Amino acid sequence: MTIVWVEDHDPLPDPAHAPVPASGLAAAGRDLSPTRLREAYRKGLFPWYSPGEPVLWWSPDPRMVLRCEDFHLGRSLAKRVRQFDRAAADGSDPGLCVTLNQAFPEVIARCARRGAPRIGLGAARAGLAWREAGAAQGRDGTWITPDIMAVYTAWHRMGHAHSVETWIGGRLAGGLYGVGLGQCFFGESMFSLAADASKIALAYLVRHLRTRGTPWIDCQQETPHLASLGARPLARPAFLAMLAAGRDAPAPAWGRGRLRADGRLEAPPAGLPAPPMPQ
Repeated sequence: MTIVWVEDHDPLPDPAHAPVPASGLAAAGRDLSPTRLREAYRKGLFPWYSPGEPVLWWSPDPRMVLRCEDFHLGRSLAKRVRQFDRAAADGSDPGLCVTLNQAFPEVIARCARRGAPRIGLGAARAGLAWREAGAAQGRDGTWITPDIMAVYTAWHRMGHAHSVETWIGGRLAGGLYGVGLGQCFFGESMFSLAADASKIALAYLVRHLRTRGTPWIDCQQETPHLASLGARPLARPAFLAMLAAGRDAPAPAWGRGRLRADGRLEAPPAGLPAPPMPQ
């Protein structure tokens, strides 16, 4: 299979106008910078590669997409989300909350080493210790390299990559990160140290995106887990059409703070500890 090689000054191929192999691998190169990331996401590409490989740019077909209106809350997940909603409404448990952009470096670092056994929400609220994750298995164990963490963290500081954090007892219990572009959101990875902590973060993200007028989340690759949450495969041409319609659409500025049950943003609870920066 011939792979398109792009030098640092070359543009990435545009899947809307150039053929992409059935594998979805559109190009390879060495440049991994915020500027290159912005170009890639605007074209529906994302990086995914193993240590020691060049940067590989992908455009899978079909593409897994979660429409916010289709997000599915199962019975047990809905019950857990309501616990967070009550804490947000009455302030009875300030250590039980979901925040936006409060701990991006820690979230992406934990996504890279996710895989630890999870403990129950009640045990986490009681202050019982959860095990720190070891090396991740599968996709996340290969592609969230130190270079990936560095460039997405830099892009976060520029206001384009974002994290959602689930806190239990004032400790970071789970979360996710992704990329916002116009009225599009591209999910990248999730982690949980307590049961359903990443799904709770996703539920709050969906609510927040709806307040912003963002109708869908790109989930990249098809998995049964994503399908159980309401995501569905979408043919590449349809995905690229949605991307073209939303990437330049005006959108509110992203902020940081606590996410309310109605999706709006407010100041984080006083005393919420800032997690340490990853080494």
